Amino acid sequence: MFTGLIETLGTVKTIDHQGTSVVLGILPDMSPFDVREGDSVAIDGICLTIESIRGSVLYFAAVRETLRRTSLTNCTTGRRVNMERALTLGERLDGHMVLGHVDGTGRINNDQDVNGSILRTISVPLELRPFMAEKGSVAIDGISLTIAGSTMSTVTISVIPETTKRTTLFTKKAGDIVNIECDVIARYLYRFTQFTRVNSGTTDSNSLIDKLERFGF
Repeated sequence: MFTGLIETLGTVKTIDHQGTSVVLGILPDMSPFDVREGDSVAIDGICLTIESIRGSVLYFAAVRETLRRTSLTNCTTGRRVNMERALTLGERLDGHMVLGHVDGTGRINNDQDVNGSILRTISVPLELRPFMAEKGSVAIDGISLTIAGSTMSTVTISVIPETTKRTTLFTKKAGDIVNIECDVIARYLYRFTQFTRVNSGTTDSNSLIDKLERFGF
């Protein structure tokens, strides 16, 4: 599990296609970056396992499903990526619960400067829209962000200056692809309400669903 608070940036140094998978060699900016083989690291929000370490370069293997669902499908050498090590027991959870399981990709639409903060609007796939609630959380390229608003086709995120300095968020521009991971709590609530509607006709269950919907879940 991750927090969505980026620890360091990294640079993609090598890309080695091996059948249905690809091995990425990534050099973290942070030195030393305290990891070992077998550790999990979120790369632009994608949970990947360190296969090997040579010098300061970390090597990760990504399978076909990961390539299909994420922005890794168009990765090139020199690309800058967000990096976060997996959360360990006893650490503070300052962002929100991020699993590193990307749900899909979105496309950047535009930016708007509002009193020193940036509002960025991103087009999101139809199947992810039920999980986008105003003032809720979403991970964009592994960054924990607050949802400032949403429509039937987009989500708008609020970005503070500190986030722009520490992440790759604004190395990307309108038209670029970003990874999206929905809030896991929103996903479980959505699944629960779907299951309850189909399998339970009791007054109590329907009353609970009505209350959740009234409060924005």
